[in-house]
Amino acid sequence: MAVSAEPWRRGRAPWRRAAPEVGRYAVLLVFLAIFLVPFVWIWSSALKTSREIAQNPFALPETFRWENLEQAWTVGNFGRYLGNSVIYGVAIVGGGAVLACMAGYALASLPLPGRDGVLFVFLLGLMVPFQSVMIPLYYLLRDIKLLETYWAFIVPGIALRLPFGVFLMRGFFRGLPAEIADAARVDGANEWQVFRQIMLPLAGPGLATLVVFQFMFTWNAFLLPLVFVQRDALRPVSTGMMFFFGRYTADRALIAAGVTIAMLPVVALYLVLQRRFIEGITAGALKT
Repeated sequence: MAVSAEPWRRGRAPWRRAAPEVGRYAVLLVFLAIFLVPFVWIWSSALKTSREIAQNPFALPETFRWENLEQAWTVGNFGRYLGNSVIYGVAIVGGGAVLACMAGYALASLPLPGRDGVLFVFLLGLMVPFQSVMIPLYYLLRDIKLLETYWAFIVPGIALRLPFGVFLMRGFFRGLPAEIADAARVDGANEWQVFRQIMLPLAGPGLATLVVFQFMFTWNAFLLPLVFVQRDALRPVSTGMMFFFGRYTADRALIAAGVTIAMLPVVALYLVLQRRFIEGITAGALKT
């Protein structure tokens, strides 16, 4: 008597369907581990002694030495550097976000003459490296008396990151349904009210994406503040870290503690805005 293989096949079918999913998650976990290893290594090194790091750099600390963070904060003058970076970040990100949202909305939704040409000029800013305009910009800031002030970093920081912001927000505003804006205009709203009360709230995920990117670029900016802001009292944490490394090259635990302090604000901002950041990316915020 022949035995039917149908029950056996039905029993294996769920495993066959689940195998690709398991494989995808396995690949993602491998990439996640590769991504997390440097962070775990730095954070664990910040809580060890230099001797422990020399003996086994990848081992977990025998005793968590939280005093390393306190010492790095004190001797590295990170309170001042972090405060300066917050000032630069708020000014550059805030100013850049306001201008990028207004320009992006105008280029996406308003029937402006020559708006494609204006967009092309903005996109040229993405192609011009800072090194090519660094020297002329230095002399310009010197002539208008902005060198060695907060504005020496803030003004060029907004200008240099604005093309990316306009490109990002224009793509996001183009992805929003135009019927909503048309309905508001029919109800009597002027263009400013349509932008501020209707379209800008809908663009929240795109704005969160812009804020995260701009804050990350501003926080990690090195060459611009190194050239234009050389006074120690005005240095952001990116250039302050360089002088900290020069003073404590032999103390690797202290250096790891300084790196940990410097990266925590960016990580915290991403954790706060991660949901809207991911929404902005997956909603097609980079569409043109």
